[in-house]
Amino acid sequence: MGEFDGLTAVVTGGGSGIGLATARLLAARGAGVACFDLKVDGLDDDLIGIEADVTDDAAIRAGVDEAAERLAGIDIVVNNAGIGAAGTVEDNSDSEWHRVLDVNLLGMVRVSRAALPHLRNSGHAAIVNTCSIAAHAGLPQRALYSATKGAVQSLTLAMAADHLHEGIRVNCVSPGTADTPWVRRLLDVADDPEAELAALQARQPSGRLVAADEIAAAIAYLASPFASATTGTVLHVDGGMHGLRLRPRS
Repeated sequence: MGEFDGLTAVVTGGGSGIGLATARLLAARGAGVACFDLKVDGLDDDLIGIEADVTDDAAIRAGVDEAAERLAGIDIVVNNAGIGAAGTVEDNSDSEWHRVLDVNLLGMVRVSRAALPHLRNSGHAAIVNTCSIAAHAGLPQRALYSATKGAVQSLTLAMAADHLHEGIRVNCVSPGTADTPWVRRLLDVADDPEAELAALQARQPSGRLVAADEIAAAIAYLASPFASATTGTVLHVDGGMHGLRLRPRS
């Protein structure tokens, strides 16, 4: 028996990284899970793959309805799909600002909006958004990305207030730098990948990157019946980066 027995979930960005780790964990604990992504080839047999772009409202509405039909309802939405951006406030064009906001912020709006009618029919409804330490800490060369994640945190709190009395909880996880395919691709194109990795590790008090499975576990907690009294909460999974100020080791 698992805490998600009889429950169903939609996970965006479920084809790899944090999304896939989350989908696998939810399924292992008893949930029926549909993964939304641009490509969903090669998913585990117990996961439903639905190709959908979070910037396409019609595709999202159709995908959510398909998931609800195949799963016999939707109880949980994990808004995880997102993209990165590098640069200061003057380095990204207007079109790049619109593109990243469209994915990272409006993508969550579209998925949540489409899922709300199904969530209202659930006896256990939860939305979990993937935020970032970039919403709290000023990180160099991350102006655009940080702006989107700050908006995600504010959106999470507003949604939690709006939908509390409909029985829908809304929370977010705020990871530090995670060891995901996206981060590894960034390292691959760095001038000195090993030095860049060492710098990212040193930035976190724990001295290491956060594993996708660790973030998935936090998402699963917020989505689970064990967190039934938790809404409007930001759960930091960042190796202490948000709250700790350690002295340098001698």
